[in-house]
Parts: sequence; structure tokens; C-alpha cells
Amino acid sequence: MTTTRRRGSPSARARARRARTAAAPAGAVPRPELKIVETRVYRGPNYWNYDPAIKLVVDLGVLEHFPSNTIPGFTTALLEMLPGVGQHTCGTGKVGGFTERLEEGTWAGHVAEHIALQLQREAGTEVGRGKTRGTGEPGRYHVVYSYGEETVGLAAGRLAVRLVNHLVSAEEGFDFAAELERLILLAERAAFGPSTQAILDEAALRDIPWIRLNDQSLVQLGHGVHQKRIRATMTSHTGSLGVDIAGDKKLTNRLLAATGVPVPRAVVVADEEGAVQAATRLGFPVAVKPLDGNHGRGVMLNLADADAVRDGYRAARGQSRRGGVVVESFLTGNDYRCLVIDGQLRAIAQRVPAHVDGDGKHSVAELVETTNTDPRRGIGHEKVLTRIKVDEEAVSYAREQGFELSDVPPRGQRVYLKRTGNMSTGGISIDRTEEAHPDNVELAELAARVVGLDIAGIDFIAPDISKSVRETGGGVIEINAAPGFRMHIEPSEGAPRDVARPVIDMLFPRGSRARVPIIAITGTNGKSTTGRMIAHIMKAMGRKVGLTSTDGIYVDGRIVRRSDASGPKSASMVLQNPTVDFAVFEVARGGILREGLGYQRNDVAVVLNVTGDHLGLGGIHSIRQLAEVKRVVVEAVPRDGVAVLNADDPLVTAMARHCSGSVIYFSMDPENERIKFQASRGRRAVTLQSERNGEKIVLRQGRKSMDLVWTHLIPATFEGRARMNVQNALAATAAAWAAGAHLHDIRQGLRTFSTSYYMAPGRLNMFELDGYRVVVDYAHNPPALEALGQFVHMLTQPSPGGARPSIVGRRIAVVATAGDRRDEDIRELGRVAGGHFDEIIVREDENNRGRPRGNTAALIVEGIESARERRVTDVNTILDELEATRTALDRAEEGDVVVVCVDHANQVWKELQRRQHGAAADSDGLRAVIGVVDDDGDEVDLDL
Repeated sequence: MTTTRRRGSPSARARARRARTAAAPAGAVPRPELKIVETRVYRGPNYWNYDPAIKLVVDLGVLEHFPSNTIPGFTTALLEMLPGVGQHTCGTGKVGGFTERLEEGTWAGHVAEHIALQLQREAGTEVGRGKTRGTGEPGRYHVVYSYGEETVGLAAGRLAVRLVNHLVSAEEGFDFAAELERLILLAERAAFGPSTQAILDEAALRDIPWIRLNDQSLVQLGHGVHQKRIRATMTSHTGSLGVDIAGDKKLTNRLLAATGVPVPRAVVVADEEGAVQAATRLGFPVAVKPLDGNHGRGVMLNLADADAVRDGYRAARGQSRRGGVVVESFLTGNDYRCLVIDGQLRAIAQRVPAHVDGDGKHSVAELVETTNTDPRRGIGHEKVLTRIKVDEEAVSYAREQGFELSDVPPRGQRVYLKRTGNMSTGGISIDRTEEAHPDNVELAELAARVVGLDIAGIDFIAPDISKSVRETGGGVIEINAAPGFRMHIEPSEGAPRDVARPVIDMLFPRGSRARVPIIAITGTNGKSTTGRMIAHIMKAMGRKVGLTSTDGIYVDGRIVRRSDASGPKSASMVLQNPTVDFAVFEVARGGILREGLGYQRNDVAVVLNVTGDHLGLGGIHSIRQLAEVKRVVVEAVPRDGVAVLNADDPLVTAMARHCSGSVIYFSMDPENERIKFQASRGRRAVTLQSERNGEKIVLRQGRKSMDLVWTHLIPATFEGRARMNVQNALAATAAAWAAGAHLHDIRQGLRTFSTSYYMAPGRLNMFELDGYRVVVDYAHNPPALEALGQFVHMLTQPSPGGARPSIVGRRIAVVATAGDRRDEDIRELGRVAGGHFDEIIVREDENNRGRPRGNTAALIVEGIESARERRVTDVNTILDELEATRTALDRAEEGDVVVVCVDHANQVWKELQRRQHGAAADSDGLRAVIGVVDDDGDEVDLDL
């Protein structure tokens, strides 16, 4: 069911329509001006939809003034060309609701949404969710619709726009029927085959996630350390040796014969005359097949003389990759495919070669054409049956039976067009699973074990599968790796067999895991530090943690890619890593807006805060909209999952109603009403508790309260002075608790995590240099700089644990922000800086994101000068980051603190190294101060 942009009553929509049409320019007429200006593909939960979706930003042009009911013949023509679209409910709750909307009048973007959905349905994908919303710009709309296969969904959107324009004013040369046929062919090429799709459907029923690894049939089932792979019906359990043996028909024949499995006598030949000689020795009729073929290609059966053998040799030789050809005695009987999975027979299908049955009226060619109109028949493996192809082999085989393609067979006369019963050549299947004789079942299972395949297709020739081949004659003529499932899951006759279930049972036995726990962290500030805290806790517990952050991708503490890795592609890389058994993802606003989440759900969602950063970007203009973007990770929490929410931020606490699982709140204020309410309901919360000796983190659940750790004993808090890291520690504690970590492990993790450059580069790194201290941080927005300024102020005060002040001199800062922020946000950063620091050097990032050089710095200076409570006495502008840093360091004296808000942390780190005189080589030339207080309350500086 789709939803639309307009949700008012019909009268309200009519009033809006009148207002819009009244605004049309004088003399304006409808013109085909609908166009796509932007395309986004969301592969996971996203801002618009929980399911994968495509978003088109469309511009209506003059069509903004012409709803559907004002364009002559528009609705009638659309419903004639695409009748199914008129059946959409369109939010009305009844079939045909969209037809009503068309007749009342709806806009071109909304129409394109419904057409894109219906086109995908026409191509075989059942999709039904969509919405159209205004962008805030006149005539521009977000058209959002779900998709099944990405390339098909994108093509459907483009074709939908062309069709709308064609309906407005007929486009010359636009053949909708031909375009729709091309879309259907694209869908057939892009879709998984029936076998792969059956396995994926069963995986979905078992809540096993999957990732497509290429544009063919290679698929990963499960995540991280639990993953398995399939390619069609080959699996991670399929041995290459078994595949090689099955591919060598002579070797297979010999191994089976050695274990007592009845097989035809066979000879490998190298030329035509050798084939004739072998056939003479074996006795006619014979079968000729490629030594290493598959899918029945090149297999020639029932060859009764030397000429037929020569022709058969040439056909088989053309399909043999290694050039070998096998001549074997021809077994008479029906053709059966026995499917063995994990050592057990699961299905048997009788295969009937492609044929037509005469009716006494139509020719063979006409009967083939009629047979191919069966909707179950498609091209290749895309549908249950394959269309019969009339080729040289078909003509020749029909002629052997006494018929040309133009002949009319008598009623009831069956004319075969292929010698083999393969589904890929147009054959049909009849389920015979329940009829199989126990001897035949045993032989099929033995054959699969002899070859060594986890999934094997055993080709049996027998007069009757319900009787033992040891008595009736017949045997195993071939064993196939990667056998097709479609003859079993949708036989032409008989009961379908659920053959995908045993495959999933084999790969993921009942009770085994397929997913790794995922913790997703979002918020305006603190994501990277909180993520590193959680990863540190879990790594200490022995987990192999995959971490994504703005610094890069880390696996088990080692960086595997250095980049801004807070988007969905990075998350997917972690989930594909076969060593990862726990995932911690930093989820940034930009990634959600660009592509959505890189996975379907997260076990724990952490939302730290929502403040006004990045406003005006990606169509997000208000803090409330920004909160809705970050809320996506909360909406991705399953019923047995947990959302960890900041009870001190009203925008974050409001997300609780969108969580399907439970909620753990954290708060810096033990008197927070939300925390009290949570405890009264017996639910979990994490907060602070102040005592005479300092403050500590406590875990609450109902009436129980459990002490965790003193905040001044957490290195990352700098004796409790870094209040933002106290808050991050609360969030990390709650997330680890939600993920099942024991209190002892959480306590140990927090007490051993520091914000040294080695553990958290660019996140509140403090260095001691020539008697003054240097703080390096990525602070780039007003709230982050405010927190940093408060931290510097706290360094001049005794710590909550009683430690003496760390600095007594001036506060010097190097500040900057990203150039894509709003002017008012950039000025606000300047105002914050002016209230906290004595001397400020304003710089700019290397990439100013579209702004002229110097413009961002000038706006920061404006903000500094307009600060209400100005502490600053000296302001300079030095645009280059390294030069600005050097100037600040040159000015520093003993007792001062220099705060460097960095863009390239590594560059600044190297400069600090260079300045350290007489530093030990093994410490990289710096003493990184992480501010540990020992159990006696004395301050200890650790040299890293």
C-alpha cells in the first residue's frame, strides 16, 4: 500500500488544487517537463522507509500547475497502458484508491511514484511502498518508492518519468510496450535464479541476513564469523574435489562402479573414429556426452548407428572444455533426477524432454509457439520452465521421428524436440519422491557420498523408480554438482518439495547463529569516542570487534582501511569480514541520508545527542528533522533489542516511542525525571551518583542500584574534568550492559581506555610539551567547542576526585569549522570560542567545501567579535592549519594550555613530535598525558 504527500480530506485537497492551478501563469499549457534532478539508492533502513528504497528528486516544471485532472485524456490513457496502477489503494484502504486520486487531481511526481511501483510489478517484483513529499522548493518533490532489485528499480523510475511526459504530450518514437519488454528482460537478467532465490527465501524465514557479492549468484548468508556462502546450489560446504570428480564423467563412472552402484559401461575417446569403434564394442544404441559438460549440453542419446555417433561426437566435442568425449552404453527407461542434500535424498523428479503433443490441427512449429506462451516459461533459468528453443538439434530430432516443423502431428502424437530431459532445454518435471523404491534411495545417497558432494543431482535411468534398478535394470548415468532446484520446487506435475530448507539446515543447524551483535552509535558529538570505548570493552572480553568510525575501519584493534568510514559501505565491509564476531558502527547523518544503513537491523542503538550541526545540508533544515534522521538507528532495533538514549536531551528521549525493543536511559543528572520514571517501572538506567569522595557511575534497575566505577578513575575523563567523556562513558556503559557484558568487564574496560593519540587520535588527546599542555581535538561545531572550552576551564579547577588544577596560565586556541555549515552556525562557533579562550588563531580546512578561501575564517572572526561574554584578547587569522598550529605553539609558555581543533590530526601530531627535545624513540617523541589517578588519589601521568 502506498502513501502520498497529501493526507488531507478530499475537500482540503480540492482547495489546495484550486490554489495551485489558480497560480498558473497566464497562457500556460501542460508540457512534458518532468525531469529527474537527483537519484539516491537506500540499501537498508533510511530516513524515508524501513525497507530498501529509491528516492528521485524530480522537478515538475510547468506541470506544477497542472494536476492530472486538468490534462485532457491523461488518466484514461494511463489506465489503458498500465491498468494495474489503477488498482493501487494509495492510502485510501481500498482497491482503486489511486484512480480516485487521478480523477480528483494529483501531481506528476506522485503519478511517477505509482508508475515506478507498477512497472516493477509488471517485471515480476512485488513491491508496494512509496511516498511523495515536497522538498520545500516550488515544483520539486522527493519521490520515494521501494524496489526489489536495484538496477530494475532505477530503470523503472526513469521509464515512469518518460511515461508521464509521454501522457502529457506524445513523445515521438516512444513505444511503451517495447520499453516495458526491455524492463522485463532486464529484470530477468538481474534476478536470482529459482534455486538461489529458494535458498534466500528460506534464509529470510529463518531470519538469516544475506549480502549479494556479485551481479551473478554469489551470496553471503549470515554475518562475520558466522557467514556461509552459496553460488546457486554450491555452498561453503561443497568440496572442490567433489566438484572435480563430478565434472569428470569417466572418473565418476569408475568410482561408482567400484562401490557397486550400477552404471553404464563407458569409454573415453579422442576422435570420431574412436567413438565409432567404442560404440561398436559397447553395442548400439549408445550415448555420447562431453567428458566435463553440464546442463545436458552436448549430450546425445540413443544413437543407433555409426553416422549418428559421428554427429554426436561433434556435438559433444563442441561442449567439452577439456576436449574429451565419453561414449557409453545407452540405458533405456525414464529419466529421473534424484536430489541428495547433506547425505539424504530429498526429492526425485521424472524429467520429460521438451516436446509438443499433436492436436491434428496445428503444425509442430505452431505447437511450439503455443507451448512457449505458457506464463511459467521464460528465458534461461528465470522462471519455473524454460521456453523450447527450435534449433538444429530440434529439427533433426523431430525429423528422426518422421516430422518436419511444418507437419501437423495427429491428435495425441507426442513429438520430442530434445533428446535429454533437462529443464534448461525446455523439459518438464513430474514429482516422484514418494514413489521411490528404498534400494534406489540408498543408491542415490551412496552415489553422492562416493563423489563427495554436499548437494548432488543424481541422474537415474530406470524403467520405473518405484522398483529396484537392481531387478529392472538401469543405473546412475551422471552426478551433477550445483544441481538446479526448480524441477523440485515447482514441478509441472505433482507436489512441490521444500528442498531449500535442508540446505539452510545444513549450513545453519538449528540453534546456531547467523548474525553478529551490532551496536550502532549516532549523535552530533561523541560518536567516535563512545564507539571506541565500547569496542575496547568488548575486545577485552575476547571478542573480535569490527569498528567503523570517521578515522577508518578497525578489526580486532587493527586498522584495515583509513578513511571516513561512518557510512553504510564500511558497515557492509565489517559484516563481510569472516573474523568479526561483534560489530560497533559509528553512524553519521550523511551516510543515512545518502544510502541508509548498511544492514537491516542493529541489536543496540545508541543516540548521544542532537544539536544543530549540518543543518541546511541534504534537505535537512531543522533540528527536529535532524533528529528524525538519527532516529533511523532506533527504528532499526528489533523487539529483542535495546535503544540507549540520552535522558538529558528531549529530542533523544522522544525517540523511545519509535523503538520496538526496550530502552535504557543514561543521564548526567541523577535527579532526571526520566531516570526516576524508568526506575519506578523496573527498567534499566545509567547515571551518576555524587558522594564525598567524588562521583561514580551507577547502574539502576528498578530498586536495585549497582556501583560501577568512580569517574575520576576513568582515564578518558581526565580525573572527571572532561564532562563530555563522562557522558560518553555513561553511554558506553549502557550499550555494553545492553549487549550482555558483565559489570566487571565494563569496569575494567573503562579503567583501561584512554584518549591517547594511539587509542583515539584526534579525540581529546593531551600532550605535555616544554611545561605547557596541548589538547588536540576534532571539535568543529559550537556544542563540541563549548564542551572543549568547559574542559579547559575544568583544568584550572580541582577535579571531582580532589586532584589539583592542571593549568594556571593562558588559554590559546586554534579553531576552524567546515565550510558547508550555515553562516549563522559558523558565527556561533566564533562566539563560543570568544567566550572560552584568551588568544584565538582562526584557520580553515584544506577543503573549504565550496566557500571562497578566507570566507569561513572571516565569519568565525565576526562571531568572536560579537561574543557577549568575551574572554578573548587577541585574534589572528592564519588559514593554513600547520602554520596556525606552529604559531600557537610558539606563543605558549609554561602553565599555558594550547587547544588545537584539527582537520589533519596526524600532521599536528608530527609537529608535536618534532618539537619534543630529547624524546625517546620508542615513545615517538611525546609524552601523552592521560591523567590517571591512582587508588590513593594521587595524580599519575602515564608515558605512552
